[in-house]
Amino acid sequence: MRRAIILIFGICIHISVWAVTQVSISDPETWRYTDLKKYVGQTVQFDVPFYVCNNYNSLLISPRRTYSATNQALPLSAEYSSILSLNSQGSISLTGVSGYHRLGERLHNLTVKVNSQSSVSLVSCDWRGNTRAEMEKGIDLESIDMRGEHTLLVCCMNLEYYLVENWGTGYGPDNQSEHTKQRAKVSKALAKINADLYGFVEIEQGQSALAELAADLSKNTGRRFTYIDDGGSASGSYTKAGYVYCSDVLEPHGSLRYNNEGVNNRKKTQAFREKATGEIFLYSVNHFKAKVSSGAYGDNVDKGDGQGAFNGDRVREAKSVLSHYGSDSYYYGDEDILIMGDLNAYAMEDPITVLREGGMIDLHRAFHADSSYSYVYRGQAGYLDHALCNATLYPHVTGMVAYHINSDESDSYTYDKSSDQTMFRCSDHDPVIVGLRLDSTTMNNGHITTNSYDVLYHNATPCIRNAEGGYYVVYRPDGNMVMSKHITMQEERIEGLSQGLYILNIYGNGKCWQTKLLVP
Repeated sequence: MRRAIILIFGICIHISVWAVTQVSISDPETWRYTDLKKYVGQTVQFDVPFYVCNNYNSLLISPRRTYSATNQALPLSAEYSSILSLNSQGSISLTGVSGYHRLGERLHNLTVKVNSQSSVSLVSCDWRGNTRAEMEKGIDLESIDMRGEHTLLVCCMNLEYYLVENWGTGYGPDNQSEHTKQRAKVSKALAKINADLYGFVEIEQGQSALAELAADLSKNTGRRFTYIDDGGSASGSYTKAGYVYCSDVLEPHGSLRYNNEGVNNRKKTQAFREKATGEIFLYSVNHFKAKVSSGAYGDNVDKGDGQGAFNGDRVREAKSVLSHYGSDSYYYGDEDILIMGDLNAYAMEDPITVLREGGMIDLHRAFHADSSYSYVYRGQAGYLDHALCNATLYPHVTGMVAYHINSDESDSYTYDKSSDQTMFRCSDHDPVIVGLRLDSTTMNNGHITTNSYDVLYHNATPCIRNAEGGYYVVYRPDGNMVMSKHITMQEERIEGLSQGLYILNIYGNGKCWQTKLLVP
């Protein structure tokens, strides 16, 4: 603080003026709160926006979103350890804030009083991005058409124990009043999404819950929705995987197929025919074993590698999805498959690696690089809710998105804790939505004549080798696209990148190959 002395009509007036120190953060991805130590007691303004990365009780902010380590790096790898270290030192406590703020909201022109190296008080800022108002406008939903206009919309969502009866077991609603509030929030969210096909997990066994949501969708959208009857009846608070679809647009092709590896009723496949085109695809909805440690033994014991307990069971479930795909595709007479659901494993964990190595394309990473998430645990984002497809369906995928109406919300807005009747925080997982165009139109995937393409560096300039005919997209780690270009040369130079870390996607032959670029 400095003092200014002003002489007015012969009277000396002392005015306190706060000096604001400009703080530059050269690399938000590696910033640590210890950098604030030298500014304790000062008022500073940052030259980059900060994100709300935790809103439980108090606000934590960081110049980057914090992600689960196994969502971006292989368990126990050097990168995994680096992410853990950065996460532990990447956020600071913000006091003096009024009103409700979601995770991911950005504080631009942030000016704070530095109380300690890990705590600051708000002086002023501009709040932007990821607000409820933006979610209502459907800004996230634009990603379903990143490669063309969809004609079919598929959504999968964990409903966090959607029960219509058997209340009071400690899971889901405890009574009719709570169910009514849960139903109102979920139905508003589904109507906003307005998909043609829904896959649900954590929905009550039997048909009553599915019938209720189909009726609500019909009422709220003006279209006709029905459900796949699996013949089961309600049993306590047990949940299952289930299907609701718009009968104006789709019809089932063949009968429902079950995969009962692990927990019964939580892995199913149904083929659907699009009425307008006659095209068929398989839709596999899954809910893998949770990470809770109770009862774990053998290869299910938590190894401390970030994957949690029952990783062995989830690996077996992933392998079973691939093995059932072979018989299911033969039964339905079509190989195009979309695999969705809560797999209780982050992107780089063993079960997802099994699916990728089995030929499935991770649509989160294909369309959003390292920035995708559907779930937030203790301030760390990642996606447990997956969307994968095989190479024959991929050229017909227009885009995908996790619609952040739930994971960034405070837990205090759930139906059992609040009178809030909006669609927000209707579950603890975000709905994941995929756009499809099943007619003869295919998205621009390019044709590469070799499968041995790779990346090398010439004088610090990255080059793509042997991918002529495909195309590439470069993203920043926050998911923002930097450039996109068709590959026309045997060694295609990626020029114009400033110093830093990037995500490179190479598309060709119905596949997406991803790696990281470090530009020195």
